Amino acid sequence: MKQMMYLLVLVMLSAVAEADRPNILFIFADDMAWDAMSCMGSEAQTPHLDALADRGVLFTNSYNMGSWSGAICVASRSMLNSGQSLWQIRPNAIAMKRYKRNQLPSPPSADDIGTSWSQWLGEAGYHTYFTGKWHVDLYEAEDVFHTTGTVRPGMPNQTEAGYNRPQGPSDQTWLPWDEQHGGFWAGGKHWSEITGDEAVDFLKNSAPREEPFFAYVAFNAPHDPRQAPKQYVDLYPADQVAVPENFQPLYPYADQIGVGRNLRDARLAPFPRTPYSVQVNRAEYFAIISHMDAQIGRILDELEATGQAENTLVIFSADHGLAVGHHGLIGKQNMYEHSLKAPLIIAGPGLPQGASRSERVYIQDIVPTSLDFAGIDVPKHVSFKSLSPLLFNRPYDGYDTIYGAYRNLQRAVIHKDWKLIYYPEVPKYRLYHLAPDPQEINDLADDPMYGDQLSVMKSLLIQEFERQNDRTMMAKPLK
Repeated sequence: MKQMMYLLVLVMLSAVAEADRPNILFIFADDMAWDAMSCMGSEAQTPHLDALADRGVLFTNSYNMGSWSGAICVASRSMLNSGQSLWQIRPNAIAMKRYKRNQLPSPPSADDIGTSWSQWLGEAGYHTYFTGKWHVDLYEAEDVFHTTGTVRPGMPNQTEAGYNRPQGPSDQTWLPWDEQHGGFWAGGKHWSEITGDEAVDFLKNSAPREEPFFAYVAFNAPHDPRQAPKQYVDLYPADQVAVPENFQPLYPYADQIGVGRNLRDARLAPFPRTPYSVQVNRAEYFAIISHMDAQIGRILDELEATGQAENTLVIFSADHGLAVGHHGLIGKQNMYEHSLKAPLIIAGPGLPQGASRSERVYIQDIVPTSLDFAGIDVPKHVSFKSLSPLLFNRPYDGYDTIYGAYRNLQRAVIHKDWKLIYYPEVPKYRLYHLAPDPQEINDLADDPMYGDQLSVMKSLLIQEFERQNDRTMMAKPLK
């Protein structure tokens, strides 16, 4: 029955594609937590993303698998652009990076790497466009898109003044709107505004074209340095910003799991964390999100003004989330919900409006989803699943278990409402029941009452090692 319903969805999409293939506008943020939108109850003011959610489908449990390195975005974007899962794409991504650094005499073969998401759409007749943060070693943006705007690196340059702060209310050595620190202000105009400008210009120029477009608009925001014009920072007085319920001054096992003082992201705020330093970091985080939201509003307004909105599938997401003070953590290199999850909104012609879906999915599922709407067969090597059945509220054969990994130092599985986190170098398990404990405060791993559940989750973890070809963990017996 499920298969029949899914085929019906594909027939519906195929008919739409044959009649008038939709444009695809993909808007991508960097380091944006899944709930950092006002429509999710956040303090962050995001009127334009809220409006997009009102006219589309909001996914409340969309995950990134993690990373083989501290740069979580590289792994996330490699999976996104190749369609391959974490350990499937890792060897070629690392080999290509080493080749670019002159550490290998030759790159991986084109056959090994395969073609990219944008190339699949380009070969099917889409005009493809990119602007913003790329940070994918596998391909050069200029090689896999027909047209590119400014191609940005992984992050704006940070300055020493941007770390280990604030020390207290009197610490004014670094201010988000102070252009002397460069960062997002390098070049004289905030990078988010430039990305917005270039996307708007592309939409103006795309209106007369006969072929549909695929526009990949990738903001560096809200990655640090968290800089925004003063009018946005003033929206969030630090002393009025809430400290997360799961705040801790220091996270236990931080060094053993790779999130101690040697991790760049972790050094942004002082050790131990203080409520005030967390309030300031979160205020600046919300400010750069609101500033980015304003640029997204400009892009969506232009889509409407040029008459293209009615035939454009709009997808908004981010590469992963961020802690910013949850659990004593500042970065994204952890297995908690605030860092594994990212926002996901899909809106477009024929889709439900103001709907939400709570099924657990991966953000990279947007790749086969977009191909469905474009009437393109999904390549067999793509590891992820189309969300088309969910969008149309049809039976969906989803993921029984969600998997997460960080280097060889952390692993996680989520099954139903249970999460198991494993730190092999400690060794330590953490067990959370997410339904009654969404903030992941109550670790049940050492409670004998939950021994059977712990055993079930350990078995699922082992199964995921096999399924994901997680060779590092397959070679290590669980402790």
